[in-house]
Amino acid sequence: MAEPTHTRLRMFNTKETYPEQNLDNDLCQAVVAGGVVYLRGQIGQDLETRESVGIGDVTAQAEKAMSNIAMLLEEAGSRLEDIVKVTIYIIDPRYREDVYRTVGKWLKGVYPVSTGIVVQALARPEWLVEIDATAVISEPAPAEVAK
Repeated sequence: MAEPTHTRLRMFNTKETYPEQNLDNDLCQAVVAGGVVYLRGQIGQDLETRESVGIGDVTAQAEKAMSNIAMLLEEAGSRLEDIVKVTIYIIDPRYREDVYRTVGKWLKGVYPVSTGIVVQALARPEWLVEIDATAVISEPAPAEVAK
């Protein structure tokens, strides 16, 4: 059997994540393939407990989503500075400023490409924003290699 071409991080099944829905899909929070980290869309949810946080507060949900992204990138061997693309989904265009201000704080000086989309709803009614990101795994700087 051939070696896997990518690494899956934080695997889960949707029947555990969405017990109220009749789903049975094997997914993960992050995939590393060819030096690229692909993240699942992050929302206002604690990844350890699966509890929603910041219910009714789009800024708190964006903050938690970005915190999750930072944590997942670190687990994958990457970092916020290595993000190349973000996609932001909001359920109300009036949330744009609050969400983009929060994301901008986390990505100051990173300059990723970005797409923003207003959607009718997300997977759960209490979720107001979802953010997904793609990053690379940087090569260590020459000074870091020499250490």
